[in-house]
Amino acid sequence: MKISLKTIPHIASKIAIDLNLSGAVTMTKGLEAVAHEAELILVDNVKREMALEEKAHEICDENEEEIDFMLADERQLFFMIKKKLAPEYGVILNYEDRFSDISHKILDELYEEDLIHFEVTENRIKNIIYNAITSFIADDSQIQNAVIDKIKTYKRKFIPGTDDFEILYEKLYKEELTKRGME
Repeated sequence: MKISLKTIPHIASKIAIDLNLSGAVTMTKGLEAVAHEAELILVDNVKREMALEEKAHEICDENEEEIDFMLADERQLFFMIKKKLAPEYGVILNYEDRFSDISHKILDELYEEDLIHFEVTENRIKNIIYNAITSFIADDSQIQNAVIDKIKTYKRKFIPGTDDFEILYEKLYKEELTKRGME
């Protein structure tokens, strides 16, 4: 349930759309402004996790000889290091808690920037944001599979990793999001 930088704009759009459709908020500056603020918070969170993982890999690499000598499981050590350093990087490793924290930060930012008005509880708005994040992540693998299946139906064979494949993949991915009301 990891968020990638590539999916963040789509998640941010889903947050804005879901908030708008909820009827619980009034957007003062439109969907784009809400999506932009959500995107900034999501990008910051993902980049902090990337920095944490980079540091954990660095520590593992520095101690590679000892790890090999002790016949230790490098993956397990990586996760132990990541867990120990997570508070220093401000990263919550439990995804449920993490998405809840991100949802709260997005809500706070939207309110502070006067991008939304609401007369329901903050918890209800936070839950809409949280559900937008988690439902997008749950749907993302289905969307990816649908896109790959469509690409396979083309007469011309597209090779993953090539520019042609990536362009077609992005086009079909966006079409699939639009079809599902997520873009």
